[in-house]
Amino acid sequence: MRILLLHNKYQYAGGEDKVFESEGELLSKHNHQVERIVFDNNSITSGLDKLLSGILGVYNFKSASAVNKKMKEFKPDILHVHNFVPLASPSVFYAAKRNKVPVVLTLHNYRLICPSATLYHNHRIYEKSTRSIFPLDAIVKGVYRNSVIQTAGVAVMTTVHNLIGTWKNKVDKFITLTAFARSKFLDSRVKASAGQFMLKPNFIDDPGNGNETRDNFFLYVGRLSEEKGIRVLLNAFRRSDLRLIIIGDGPLQAEVESAVKERNNIIYLGFQPKAVIMDNLKRAKSLIVPSTWYEGFPLTILEALATGTPVIGSRLGGIAEIVQDKFNGLLFEPGNEASLINSLNELKSHDFSALSGNARRSYLEHYTPERNYKILMDIYNAAINSQ
Repeated sequence: MRILLLHNKYQYAGGEDKVFESEGELLSKHNHQVERIVFDNNSITSGLDKLLSGILGVYNFKSASAVNKKMKEFKPDILHVHNFVPLASPSVFYAAKRNKVPVVLTLHNYRLICPSATLYHNHRIYEKSTRSIFPLDAIVKGVYRNSVIQTAGVAVMTTVHNLIGTWKNKVDKFITLTAFARSKFLDSRVKASAGQFMLKPNFIDDPGNGNETRDNFFLYVGRLSEEKGIRVLLNAFRRSDLRLIIIGDGPLQAEVESAVKERNNIIYLGFQPKAVIMDNLKRAKSLIVPSTWYEGFPLTILEALATGTPVIGSRLGGIAEIVQDKFNGLLFEPGNEASLINSLNELKSHDFSALSGNARRSYLEHYTPERNYKILMDIYNAAINSQ
């Protein structure tokens, strides 16, 4: 199969960029002809660039031309888009249809139903605009980057294309990472049929199982920010003598460093390379994911499951779908430090080898590259057949 992958890279690399690369490598390993077309937000440097990217976010003729040229040269069987905002724009879907190429779009976030893309604003879940024909409330509140202008730009783009039928008629299949996400899109303003949405989780290469006997510490890996539940995490360990290791950086780094000075059971390692993260995961008693927003599909959770490390996570969104309570980890009430402390203590009463074995089994059954490849090909074939 000839597959064209398209992605609009973010200024700061994240999970979507990693998935774009890993899926391309996976397809190449299975002898598909894979080519990529990439737009990079690092090219947006001036105020004029920002203005033009906002205006052209509705339909970028230059991007459409680039995709059209690529398709005539490569003649793909399918176009798989990971992110199209803002430089690629929905114009790329129209270019594909002009060339009679089926389109698959992975919904890594919630941008089609809310300009915030995260369904999170002002430190809490925000879903007011998901069913609105035009998300005026979101614009007034500036839910995207705390900017009324930038929020309006995203809102106009998604609304215009919803009204003219782009999502319904120009995208053959949408990929949602969890059933939870699928339900949010189906119960939204997006004009698309239920049959267009297909489920495919993320995957990672097998890092190998962790240590049978674990060291006496819990682990947090990720961005140090409000929506990630960092304050809940710190407050819980301030009230506990249990040991916590934190890896990552972000806007709340100063608060983490302050907690380290207060409590000798909290250790901060800063930003670390993948090898250090995996070493700590293989030795930890549990990975803690205390997010207070609807996570997409955190790769860190997959890394924990793959290493047989139980996950203590918020009972929220996709996390509560990936982490099965008392099977491959424990769930606690989001934003509730007392509930988190109960889960930390509850871990002692469970058979660790059973939790660890179930975590590893969850990975092997659902999140390996081979399992993911089969699902992805089923989706591609469904998109081609829908033509």
